[in-house]
Amino acid sequence: MELRTAASPKDVKYYDTKRLREEFLVEKVFFEDEIKLVYSHIDRIIFGGAMPVNKELKLEAGDELRAQYFLERRELGIINIGGDGTVTADGEVYEIAARDGMYIGKGTKDIVFASKDPKNPAKFYMCSGPAHMTYPTKRILKDSKATKEYDVEIKPENKKELGSMEDANHRTINKYILPGQVESCQLEMGMTHLEPGSVWNTMPCHTHDRRMEVYLYFDMPEDAFVTHYMGEPQETRHIIMRNEQAVISPSWSIHAGSGSRNYTFIWGMVGENQDFDDMDEVRMQDLL
Repeated sequence: MELRTAASPKDVKYYDTKRLREEFLVEKVFFEDEIKLVYSHIDRIIFGGAMPVNKELKLEAGDELRAQYFLERRELGIINIGGDGTVTADGEVYEIAARDGMYIGKGTKDIVFASKDPKNPAKFYMCSGPAHMTYPTKRILKDSKATKEYDVEIKPENKKELGSMEDANHRTINKYILPGQVESCQLEMGMTHLEPGSVWNTMPCHTHDRRMEVYLYFDMPEDAFVTHYMGEPQETRHIIMRNEQAVISPSWSIHAGSGSRNYTFIWGMVGENQDFDDMDEVRMQDLL
């Protein structure tokens, strides 16, 4: 587990490109037959990827958590961006297809990831935050119909279409984990897909002092990239990001992007307030 400490906006304005990338960018999230995790001191989020190919992968607490098992004091959200796979939680096997997700509550001791086809392995992207109580484990279906008692379909009101082709930001926000959809202590998680011809996300931009956020950008060919914008609204910086890379966004920072083509990204948030619309909006003409 890699550790990332918090950063002050007073310091970040003096960072060069190399230092910005060292502090906020995670260049590689998915490793074959490994679990890669990053522990950020910012709201104590842990995020990363599990890519089982030839073997099952068990989620361990590691020395960093000083816990008997990973979810002893935490909750976990998962979205699969690869091939079909399974997540086994305390002996219960959950089939997790591409673009489906899962919420696993505090107190679950054994979590194991597996792929159905080694030639098309699952890629389980996960975010975890501290938890003070236990909520039920759920499988979250993006487009399929519920067949199990633990299934939750993404509600129509949580598939929000925004933007326009004229503004190059026609996109759909799919909200997986948030109040009224899948209950959690503080974790929120979802996925936004941009339509062909659209490249801008989260613009007009915003901050939210009551929670931080992590983005995972994907669905891009090798020669494509996203310019991720961060920093205080009047001290903006940028980070060039490639396919399946993640970036940490402190609560004081904007978090927006424009790509060389359309793409998809997963957002995960941890913090004090779970009101999705609790944002401090920044006017376009105020950005510097």
